[in-house]
Formats: sequence, C-alpha cells, structure tokens
Amino acid sequence: MSKTRLNILYFKLMLICSSGLSILAQNSINDAIKKYNSGSIPYIHVEELKLQLQHNNGLILLDTRSFEEYEVSYLKNALWIGYKNFNIDKVKNIDKNAKIVVYCSVGVRSEKIGEKLKALGFTNIKNLYGGIFSWINKGYPIYKNGKRTEKIHTYNKRWEKYITTGKKVN
Repeated sequence: MSKTRLNILYFKLMLICSSGLSILAQNSINDAIKKYNSGSIPYIHVEELKLQLQHNNGLILLDTRSFEEYEVSYLKNALWIGYKNFNIDKVKNIDKNAKIVVYCSVGVRSEKIGEKLKALGFTNIKNLYGGIFSWINKGYPIYKNGKRTEKIHTYNKRWEKYITTGKKVN
C-alpha cells in the first residue's frame, strides 16, 4: 500500500474517531440536561444559533457563567450577566421583546437565568442546548478580548469530560 493511501486511511480513521468522541460528549451533555433541566425555556441548538448569527438577525447573547469562566472565552459579542451574582440592572436596557439566547457550560445555569428573565417580562428567550461546550465541540469559534481562542473553561473537573476539543482550563 502506498504512503499516500496510508495517509488517507489514517486521516479517515482520525475523522471517525473524533466524530465518535463528539457523539459521546453529546450523549453525556444530553444526559446532564435531562437530569438537571426542566425544559422551561425553549432550546436553540448550536447549528441553528450559528446560522442565525451569520444572518445577523439582532440576537442578544447572554453568558450566564461565572466571570472567571467568561474571562477565559465566550461566544462572539456575548454580554456577561453571570449566575450567582445575576442582577436585573445588567439587563434593564434590553428590550423585553428582543431575541435573547442565554448560555452557560451545558445549559443548566442558563435555564435558571432564562426563568428569571421570563419572570421579569422578557418574551423571546432561548437556552443554548449543550451550551458553550457543544458550541466548541462542533468546532465553532470562541473568543477572548475580541480575538479567537482555543481556551475553554471547564467549570470544574467533573464537567470537563464533556469537552472534546479546545484547550481546557479549570
């Protein structure tokens, strides 16, 4: 067998293996979402969010993770509003009918913040299914200080298993 053919086979095997890891991570994320979420806030999946962001349709992205997590990386143009220290003053200038997507690591904390926003009268909220972990697992870009980065905060050691790509930071 030629070296070129071996390289092609190796490349195909690597693609299959990396796809399998992504599927396993998604199943784990799915399990976590089923265990911890009620589904009270409708979901948006990463593929749909990526398409909507490409069409620049006025979505507002709200990062509900800790500031420490946000400082490592975030979705482009996301506003940090936090979780434990969430304060309504952080959203007082947002139109109650604006298209809002909340996200965290996998979608658990963001659901809770989405519920708070709903109680405050916001009408068009979606929760990013699988959060920033699913986003990066799909190979979509994350940012720090407006520039692309590969670093992703894992929340803690227990949750880092859900990330299949990027440079993990605790």
